[in-house]
Amino acid sequence: MSSPLAEAKRRRTFAIISHPDAGKTTLTEKFLLYGGALTGTAGAVKARGDRRSATSDWMEMEQQRGISITSTVLQFPYRDCVVNLLDTPGHRDFSEDTYRVLAAADAAVMVLDAAKGIEPQTLKLFEVAKARQIPILTFINKWDRPGLDALALLDEIDAKIGVTAAPVTWPVGIAGDFRGVIDRRSGEFIRFTRTARGATEAPEEVVDPQRALAEEGAAWTTAHEESELLETMGLDFDEELFLAGELSPTFFGSALTNFGVRLLLDSVIDLAPPPTPRIDVAEQPRALDAPFSGLVFKVQANMDKSHRDRIAFLRVCSGRFERGMVVTHDSTGKPFATKYAHTVNGSERETLDEAFPGDVIGLVNANDVRVGDTLWLDEKVSFPRIPSFAPEHFTVARVRDTSKFKQFRKGINQLDEEGVVQVLRDPDFGDQAPVLAAVGPMQFEVALHRLENEFGAPVELSPTSYTVARRTDASSAAELRSMRGVDVLGRSDGTLIAVFESSYWLDRLMADKPELVLEPLVAGELASSVG
Repeated sequence: MSSPLAEAKRRRTFAIISHPDAGKTTLTEKFLLYGGALTGTAGAVKARGDRRSATSDWMEMEQQRGISITSTVLQFPYRDCVVNLLDTPGHRDFSEDTYRVLAAADAAVMVLDAAKGIEPQTLKLFEVAKARQIPILTFINKWDRPGLDALALLDEIDAKIGVTAAPVTWPVGIAGDFRGVIDRRSGEFIRFTRTARGATEAPEEVVDPQRALAEEGAAWTTAHEESELLETMGLDFDEELFLAGELSPTFFGSALTNFGVRLLLDSVIDLAPPPTPRIDVAEQPRALDAPFSGLVFKVQANMDKSHRDRIAFLRVCSGRFERGMVVTHDSTGKPFATKYAHTVNGSERETLDEAFPGDVIGLVNANDVRVGDTLWLDEKVSFPRIPSFAPEHFTVARVRDTSKFKQFRKGINQLDEEGVVQVLRDPDFGDQAPVLAAVGPMQFEVALHRLENEFGAPVELSPTSYTVARRTDASSAAELRSMRGVDVLGRSDGTLIAVFESSYWLDRLMADKPELVLEPLVAGELASSVG
């Protein structure tokens, strides 16, 4: 029988984060290609036996818009390791979902467009990764197209998210005139070779420096001088700083043509840490070889249109998982059967019989399981719950057809449990007119689309004047409700939320009436620091 410790050493569990159109989905597809999970041509890559979808964007709205809205999980073998790749949404409005996914990851790959760098609308995604202090590798994509200066991109990464970019590879030729890269570890030149539509692994011609100088001339000389400058500046890989989330090994390439993909994937295997003991609520590490335990970091309904089921995604934290084992649901203390356990790749799934620390399990029809819940076997453990972000946008939802109210209520409850939006209820209106609260307005579009298309509940959204929210208690709620410009709503977990029409009014009230309970929401400090 395989040892959890030995198997954990073979796992690499990482997330990919990027802004829309930076090439995240393409890079994900090419990782699968290099892992041997896909064959075919670019743009029409097919899985072995046509069983596995090449794209991680499975939701209809994602496919229509060409952006990632929800996170997905992909697993594939590479070298002697098992790779768990967690794809994340590509827009700042979904940064809370990205934060939840990062709670299940041991590292992250940040993908940047060579022509755009770090864009304002997605800066929050990268800051969220930095805030979690997880190791980050950076891939500067599309170097085969015109783009920004390489040194300027390094400065931008440092200035905007506070992570030192330390190039492992350095481009020979400016963006748009890509000749290849210098591997700064060996000093060798790896020549850029195109493949037909990126259908196969890119051939890599390794050239010694003398030959590179003779064949590439000024482009090589400039790149070599810049590489030496990087060394003078101290921009070399440092494992301690990398593992602390302060330094990011950086790679240049082109995901579309596959160039640089192998170098990046090899570095994920070589540099990204394997699973380590997870800290529980008592601030004690749960040993990797302790009995099975896992953390639910995502819940998703209706991935299977035929069955309209509900899947809880669980990161294995310790021990060996065996399908069919009966574990304890920590939040309720009730037994939980794991008969329907799957690996989930995009919208496709296969039965999973065993898993080890670092792996992600899809538990089908886990109806009572919520985001942040812990499941354990034999030895009780509770992992810290995944915090919510303080919402910044609010709208009232009402069903347009009252005969569809049952579907509306079911859909609202499901979206609340998944964390698509936060659902706040006024005691006078309840489910008739819940307030939807979100980090970004695009979350409302997703909620509206899913309510209408998955639950058959046509909905109208009415804007509110609320701009800021704070946690309160029952003793403060009565006085707050008597004031203008403030209301008190309830969350499904029993938390009372005071919502204000202006932050100025909130600040004044906190100064005038310090006895009132008006606390930042969980992770409110984080949300404001990365907002």
